[in-house]
Amino acid sequence: MKIAISTGGGDCPGLNAVIRGVVRSAIFRYGWEVIGIRDGLDGLVHGWEPIPLGLDQVKGILSRGGTIIGTTNKGNPFRYEVEENGTRVVHDLSARVLDNFRATGAEALIMVGGDGTLGIGRQLMDLGIPCVFVPKTIDCDVAATDSTFGYHTAVGIVTEALDRLHTTAESHRRAMVVEVMGRYAGWIALESGIAGSADVILLPEIPYDLDAVFNKLEGRKKLGRNFSVVVVAEGALPKEGSRTVAVAAETDGRAERLGGVGQVVAQQIEEGLGIETRTVVLGHVQRGGTPSHTDRILGSRFGVEAVELIRRGEFGRMVSLKGQEIVSVPVADAIDNLRLVDPDGQLVATAEALGICCGR
Repeated sequence: MKIAISTGGGDCPGLNAVIRGVVRSAIFRYGWEVIGIRDGLDGLVHGWEPIPLGLDQVKGILSRGGTIIGTTNKGNPFRYEVEENGTRVVHDLSARVLDNFRATGAEALIMVGGDGTLGIGRQLMDLGIPCVFVPKTIDCDVAATDSTFGYHTAVGIVTEALDRLHTTAESHRRAMVVEVMGRYAGWIALESGIAGSADVILLPEIPYDLDAVFNKLEGRKKLGRNFSVVVVAEGALPKEGSRTVAVAAETDGRAERLGGVGQVVAQQIEEGLGIETRTVVLGHVQRGGTPSHTDRILGSRFGVEAVELIRRGEFGRMVSLKGQEIVSVPVADAIDNLRLVDPDGQLVATAEALGICCGR
């Protein structure tokens, strides 16, 4: 049997662990052949030669960030944007993808990605491509799974950054505003903020009251603590306000790109309280580099279970972490809803009990 794997959307620590898990389990358990689709689904859109994935190709990749087969967050074959005579035009190239997939000789496709990639895969199933799915996002916002690989690494990177920023903030008696990823989910901001001893954490799920933030920072000054660290999720927004958008949604179906709220909050603090304030945007450093041991293990487990789904013929399902067990769920359960922070949940309550202001 020959199977294919593609990695779509943004890169993420642990992707190579998934690829390695698929290849090694497919070969050692069943003697199957594995190929990699280049750059998400672009390899099928353009008919590029697949990448043979044997034991030699996955040797030594467990500790590597990124993905050895490439990825893209622009390649939706159902809404593929191309330039024609100086004009951007959107085409449905899904029929070409189907033909090129059949030409590879693969009998199943493992799609690794976030909600956008999983949604595309669901449409490919309707075309007749047998797919199984592996959730991937540092944002940890995919429903129907308790966690996703890459998240643990991202939280660790942000926590280390907060540790470092505390010393420079204290030395200069400044407020440091740290903007982190997460899109519409505040998991990275919340967990890293607690672990990194932040004073304020602003989440997309709790529109913030600026007065509450000011009161927290002024309260610290009265206690003789002349510095503060504020963690802001990129999707955070003020009460009766809107999110800060860096790039609007595209006609090819790409979602809006969030970013800039950290600078907005920093300016509000500086103008409102007269506190010297600096902004740090950690950006893509959160999703690059060596994956943590947790993400290597979770990625490996997901890859192995994806092969088992194919063996059992359970197409249209996504591997999922439930408690300590790897199970599978219908992919529709994962893409119809986002996994968001509960504003009244225990984790937020813990942060607030520790004296952290969550903007309310």
